[in-house]
Amino acid sequence: MTGYKRCPHAHCGATNPIVQIKDGQLRGNVQRLLDNSEYYSFKGIPYGQAPVGKLRFKAPLPVQPWQGIRDATEHGPVCPQFNIYTRQLKAGSEDCLFLNVYTKSLNHNANKAVMVYIHGGAYMFGSGDDILLGPEFLVQHDIVLVTINYRLEVFGFLCLDLPEVPGNAGMKDQVLALQWVKNNIQQFGGDANNVTIFGASAGAASATYHLISPLSKGLFHKAIAQSGTCTVDWAQTINAQDRAFRLCKVLGKDTRDPKEALDFLQNIPIKDFIRKTYKTMTKDEIHRGLKMHFVPVVEKFHNNAFLFEEPQHLFVAGKAQNVPLMIGYNNKEGMISVPMELEKIEYRNKMPSSYLPRNICNNITADKVNEFGKRIKEFYCKGEDLSAQNVDTVSSLLSDLYFISPIHIFTYHYAKISQSVYMYRFNFDTELNLLKSIVGFNRKGAWHGDELFYLFCNYLNRDIYEENQRLKKIVDQVTLMWTDFAKSG
Repeated sequence: MTGYKRCPHAHCGATNPIVQIKDGQLRGNVQRLLDNSEYYSFKGIPYGQAPVGKLRFKAPLPVQPWQGIRDATEHGPVCPQFNIYTRQLKAGSEDCLFLNVYTKSLNHNANKAVMVYIHGGAYMFGSGDDILLGPEFLVQHDIVLVTINYRLEVFGFLCLDLPEVPGNAGMKDQVLALQWVKNNIQQFGGDANNVTIFGASAGAASATYHLISPLSKGLFHKAIAQSGTCTVDWAQTINAQDRAFRLCKVLGKDTRDPKEALDFLQNIPIKDFIRKTYKTMTKDEIHRGLKMHFVPVVEKFHNNAFLFEEPQHLFVAGKAQNVPLMIGYNNKEGMISVPMELEKIEYRNKMPSSYLPRNICNNITADKVNEFGKRIKEFYCKGEDLSAQNVDTVSSLLSDLYFISPIHIFTYHYAKISQSVYMYRFNFDTELNLLKSIVGFNRKGAWHGDELFYLFCNYLNRDIYEENQRLKKIVDQVTLMWTDFAKSG
């Protein structure tokens, strides 16, 4: 796939609805669902001040009110990013704190269930734009859908262990977006007391982080986690300040002074921060785990902290919000990573201990690390080496390591906190499973991220959906499960 093009939504209606929110007036437009009924679209709504200059890397500030009517018919800029699957670089803008609202009613008393989607993308790429997250499939079930942007990679997750930059700016962006929903969603026909947060991959990890963050308490009432949790090691960073110093060195400044580092990094051009995760990895990180390291962190300062204790400890101790949770995974999660895994398979066969998660390696002896690595390889390979001839085995190992096993462990602990926990496994493998064509590796199964093509309408799946009655029924089945959960728990 060489590039994106905008999803060809149906024409806008003749009227441009105007909504009054706490910060000012917004002009949206009228669009049509796939059944030709109308819905209202408001895009590019700012929910935070531009985090630029001396605000770079810091917690977001609420948006300043505006005069007059603000146009809300186009998306706002996305955070600067590089997509590891499509190999696309998007320059974007640091001024990226925007959200989008889609609804069938602007009646203040409609009290419709609200669903807030937190996009995935390894905390490195993605956005809330309808180029991939079109609302038509979900909004047809008469819910209010909100999609959001938040700061990514270095911009959102740099941590200097300073009170000004303790980390988690991107997570605090999400909190501010949820506060915006609480304060304004009634104007779009939504019920501020019936909000479901949901997300996939890093978005699922984010949704489960909100279950334990004191900043998120009371801002949502249900959660859906698709293929991710906050307790897996790819969703947690360690030695964050050292990583920031390594980043400074990569960019030309050798320092161990956090204040000096902050002053230096706040004056670096935007483009120089993109893809810097890979430049800051240690030798062990190159070979162990997913390449996600500018991600949420346990903060050193408790004042206004998003997270101040290890997620695992909080869930085991029962210190999480008690809300209904729907959580699950796809049956071939790991297949999306197989092509990249095969590039380093020789090293993996020689050093199977590299499959052990960081949180295990850091708590056992080197001898045990090697022993467990050999046991993992024997369990999956039965005496053989991993290779291109047994990609299903490679996929199973990666699925269990990064997704399925952590999700089962997480669900076990959360079920002790909440009596309303529903678990699913997504097995559909149809023409809508489009990750195969994007990655260029055609293997059966529901890959990591494939369920999104059953939840969101976009330029990749729209024509396939409209031409196939069988697929329409499946999409309706999936979206009805998601929206029924949002409505009733």
